Amino acid sequence: MPARRMNSVWLVPDGLDGERVDQAAARMSGLSRSRISDLLEAGGVLVNSETVAKSHRVRGGDLLEVAVTTAPTVQVVPVEVAGIGIVYDDADIVVVDKPAGVAAHPSLGWDGPSVVEHLAAAGFRISTSGAPERQGIVQRLDVGTSGLMVVAKSESAYTVLKQAFRSREVAKTYHTLVQGHPDPLEGTIEAPIGRHPGADYKMAVIAGGRASVTHYQLLEAFRSVSLLEIHLETGRTHQIRVHMQAIKHPCVGDPTYGGDPVLAARLGLQRQWLHAVQLSFTHPRSGELVTFNSPYPDDLATALELVRH
Repeated sequence: MPARRMNSVWLVPDGLDGERVDQAAARMSGLSRSRISDLLEAGGVLVNSETVAKSHRVRGGDLLEVAVTTAPTVQVVPVEVAGIGIVYDDADIVVVDKPAGVAAHPSLGWDGPSVVEHLAAAGFRISTSGAPERQGIVQRLDVGTSGLMVVAKSESAYTVLKQAFRSREVAKTYHTLVQGHPDPLEGTIEAPIGRHPGADYKMAVIAGGRASVTHYQLLEAFRSVSLLEIHLETGRTHQIRVHMQAIKHPCVGDPTYGGDPVLAARLGLQRQWLHAVQLSFTHPRSGELVTFNSPYPDDLATALELVRH
């Protein structure tokens, strides 16, 4: 059965005047706050026919529209996945070093391996919070992006970590190889991101998109490419890749967002040169700051050596 997109529309009652849109939409639609948050990020919640941030405050009489995609339930099939590394594990969290070619969780648009299915096969008991196919997932990495991600095991950890990501209290550091040399060599990109108007599978910098902030600085400069360190202030889908394309320095190996396929082939890359090298956050139980690091995988390390020589 194909997925169907249905819009439900309500008038905001006076009793919800001043309420955050994510809270109001959850109460009026009966959907979970997590589901509403995902819809807001995808532009599926409108107030008076306009996309808004989840911190937006609704007013009595506003027209609230929620677009819900109905589709067959995605099944989690436990399958061990080669290459997934377990960096840290305790009663509350598991920190995973995800290889490229693996999704965070199964979805209708993906029939390959996922972190959720690997953890299920490996016997990890994960939080049951969240949609069935993404239980325990508090952050995601693109299929073609490697590196660190944290998964919640306890229900309390899920709640605390979700809030930490929403409050921008988690430090996420990435390294990426980009084409050319950014000017200035250190800076901040502030450009709203939303669904690409001509391709559902892509994101784009668009008017009315969600506020998105990326900080970058040069680590090394080579003849035609640069190695950058990236710190994300927000966590939009494909954010780094979209913002790098927006400043005309796309990630090497990323043809979806402007990368040169000839350069990628010369460096032996079959995906974007983008790696989540460090993840730092307050542990949801102990309250201590924990930091985890991940070395470059072989394909990225090899490509980097090629541009160095």
